[in-house]
Amino acid sequence: MTEPEQVRTEELLRAQHNAKRLFEEVEARGLIRAGITEAALNAEIYALAQEMFGITTYWHKRIVRAGKNTLVPYAENPPDLTLGEDDILFLDLGPVFEQWEADFGRTFVLGSDPIKHKLRHDVGEAFAAGKRYFEQHPDLRANELFQYAVELAQSFGWEFGGPIAGHLIGQFPHERIPEDKISLYVHPKNSLRMREPGTDGEPRHWILEIHFVDRARQIGGFYEELLTL
Repeated sequence: MTEPEQVRTEELLRAQHNAKRLFEEVEARGLIRAGITEAALNAEIYALAQEMFGITTYWHKRIVRAGKNTLVPYAENPPDLTLGEDDILFLDLGPVFEQWEADFGRTFVLGSDPIKHKLRHDVGEAFAAGKRYFEQHPDLRANELFQYAVELAQSFGWEFGGPIAGHLIGQFPHERIPEDKISLYVHPKNSLRMREPGTDGEPRHWILEIHFVDRARQIGGFYEELLTL
């Protein structure tokens, strides 16, 4: 491992660790509660991240989605909802820690609905399965991983809810091609081998996104973090 890659690895893992700490503190402080709107919760989490880490920069919009909004893909902007007593919610945040990006997503359940708790459990299990699949297939292409994510959703009894199953991540701002929504994403039309090096000759690092939905029940679950580390 080259020195730049060692630094990159350490910083990406540190950023993810801090994002995990932020999510844990959100739960510990009871911020996720019935009666609060998605927008108000988003603002409280922003304030908490600033308090804990001094974060004011996010490399993508902050996602707080509850109820039927958990069906909605990232790119859309559904109306603001209020969390109910027996609700499901997911957070998808992209905080930047000292110029290093994190991308972290988790699902939370209010109440005791067994279907919602199963969905929360299943997206975590599917992420672990997807990571094992990536590790076991050194020549894996992005579209093959996307297809595997779709098959995972079906095997758990859900539908895959997103147009992608992940993307590149790195030092802010990470490698991008303007208007390109395929070649740097875990996209069904992207045949890039995921272990191909980046433009700097160093390994690329990827995020895996698991988004399962049940359209009949109008619920979705989400789990996201580093795939390559």
